[in-house]
Amino acid sequence: MRAVLFDRDDTLIADVPYNGDPGLVRPVRGAREAVDRVRAGGLATGVVSNQSGVGRGLLSHAQVRAVNARVEALLGPFGAWVYCPHAPEDGCGCRKPAPGLVVEAARRLGVDPAQCVVIGDIGADVAAARAAGARGVLVPTRRTLPAEVAAAPAVCADLAEAVTLALRYAGTPADRDECRS
Repeated sequence: MRAVLFDRDDTLIADVPYNGDPGLVRPVRGAREAVDRVRAGGLATGVVSNQSGVGRGLLSHAQVRAVNARVEALLGPFGAWVYCPHAPEDGCGCRKPAPGLVVEAARRLGVDPAQCVVIGDIGADVAAARAAGARGVLVPTRRTLPAEVAAAPAVCADLAEAVTLALRYAGTPADRDECRS
């Protein structure tokens, strides 16, 4: 493994539906420390996020970029930001669970998708990882369906545990036991 790709909403930051206001960005507990551990482990970082609010006319690209900039100001720089602006009914190849976001983020980071771990909070994140040939790690939230948890190849209680597992996949020493995989 050479890169960790994070979902944005409910993985790195608290989900605010169709958020276009950078002032509403709140990192999840331990997010900065978790991302810093990935960087310290020598792995590239990226963010892959569905942003259907653009396709639905609820958000502009500028608003998504402003929120992303705020995330980066709070959590440090990411090597790639890739988001899908399409509505679910558009049938694009980038909206998770399709592999497009993962493939594009890997390309921008100069790695093969098979060298990526994708950490997210719903089944679509894990399915996108699988479709791209990457490893998926699920960090369930109240929105995560029980069937998504049961189907995930790796499930961790929080972002810190997911990063520990990603570092293990990369052969980097981790300071805690891995979660269910």
